[in-house]
Order: sequence, then structure tokens, then C-alpha cells
Amino acid sequence: MGLIYAPEGLDDGIAALAGERVFRAIIERAGAPRFRRRRNGFPTLLHIILEQQVSIDAAAAMHRRLAGLCQPLAPETFLALDDASLRSCGFSRQKMGYGRGLAEAVATGRFDFAALNDASDDDARASLIALKGIGRWSAEIYLIFALGRPDIWPAADLGLQLAVAECLGLPDRPKEPALRDIGDQWQPWRSVASCLFWQSYLHARNRAAPQLAPELYAAGG
Repeated sequence: MGLIYAPEGLDDGIAALAGERVFRAIIERAGAPRFRRRRNGFPTLLHIILEQQVSIDAAAAMHRRLAGLCQPLAPETFLALDDASLRSCGFSRQKMGYGRGLAEAVATGRFDFAALNDASDDDARASLIALKGIGRWSAEIYLIFALGRPDIWPAADLGLQLAVAECLGLPDRPKEPALRDIGDQWQPWRSVASCLFWQSYLHARNRAAPQLAPELYAAGG
């Protein structure tokens, strides 16, 4: 079985958006986006917590260390780790609290990942945001990359802001409220539009620093 890419309907969304000059130029310059779909579950959301306010590469390294130490990477085994173990993986005290809160919510049944599959975008976002340490950015990244939702626009994402400014020729990086308004024009394929803009951002970034891995969840809350 081949890789599954995010979001669902990616190729249909690209076809729907490719008629617009900005997206056609991205595809011609950087190619179509192919971001790996992640599993709906505890390890993925914990990884997104690690990605908050740090570089993608740093978060990936922390997650690898954690996965090597915590086997299986599940709520019960995570809760058994002491502070020193989590610090050795790169957890700050704040992220220890967020991770343990998430693990406890899952272990006690207060939070059910399976229920997210059938929830609407708004309901799934609200359920995620109700968890301590999960803001709108984290919830929307999860909706795109773990649940595959095709019409999510994570306007707080720094990489998306920078890419939109560059691709649209804006004088300044749009802040979250302005970027939400800009994204409305690309419904019902806003997740796909996000991936196209990220593809453009990564193409420029990797040309400047080819050693960087082509993955992006820009630091956010």
C-alpha cells in the first residue's frame, strides 16, 4: 500500500484550484504538494504539541527520542515517564503538562480520537481545543494532516502567512484575521490551498538550504 497524502481529495482540489494563476505558478515552479497523512491518535497529537513554538526539525528529533524511550507510544506508557525522562527527550515543563493532560484525557475516556472521524469540522476543532495546550493552530493542523479534512485554513501558521505574502505580492505578512478573510475565496478546498502555499514556501526554503527536510508545520499555538 502506497503513501496516503493529506488532505482527502488532494488531487481533485489541485485540479479545482489549478485554473488560478497563483496556484498554477506554484505547481509549475515547485510541483504538486505531497504531504504525508498521519494517523488519527495520541502519538500524532502529541507530536503536534512538540511542534508548537519550535522548529520542525527540533520537534521531529524530540519525537524520535520519545518514541525510542516510550514503547509503545501510548497514553499509559507515556504517563509512566518521570520528569527527567521527558526532559531528556526535550520536553519543557509546559509541554510535559500538556502531554500528560492529553494522555490522562485519553486514558480515562474523556477524549476519544475515534469520535473525531465522524464529527463535523467545527465540532472536531472544538473537541481538540477543549484540551489544555491545544489552540486553534494545533487543532487545524491536526484536522488537515490526521483527519484529512479538505477545507481547513490554518491562518495562524507562520509558513502559510509568509507564503501567501510572497505568492500574492503583498507588502507585508498578513496576520491571522486578514489571512482568514483571504482564504475564504478558496472554499471548499482551503486545506489544499494551504498545502500549495506550503509547497511554495518549502521549495524556496530548500533551494536556499537543500539539507532541510521537505516537511512543514510552522511554529504556532
